[in-house]
Amino acid sequence: MPTTAKKKALLEYKGHPLMRKENIIYYGSMSDSHIIMMQILDSGAVKDLPVAKRVSVQLQQTNPTVRTKDRIVKKTEKNSLWAAMDIASIWLNRALSSK
Repeated sequence: MPTTAKKKALLEYKGHPLMRKENIIYYGSMSDSHIIMMQILDSGAVKDLPVAKRVSVQLQQTNPTVRTKDRIVKKTEKNSLWAAMDIASIWLNRALSSK
């Protein structure tokens, strides 16, 4: 019986991929010039569901020749994941359109 390999679909937000590893969320593609890194700094429970309360947002270059510390273009801290995703999509679209 032949097996078919299904391509694992990535979660996307406004046309850019989202990937999560523990408390870090990457927004964008490493093949582009910039990505967003969001780190959940604090979380709490609302009606027994975990909710992010503090999120660090960083716009970073993906150029591997640049030092890690110098890759950060912009950074901020937001009080919810929704606010963090909102600013992340604006920053990423502006950075990618200014190529």
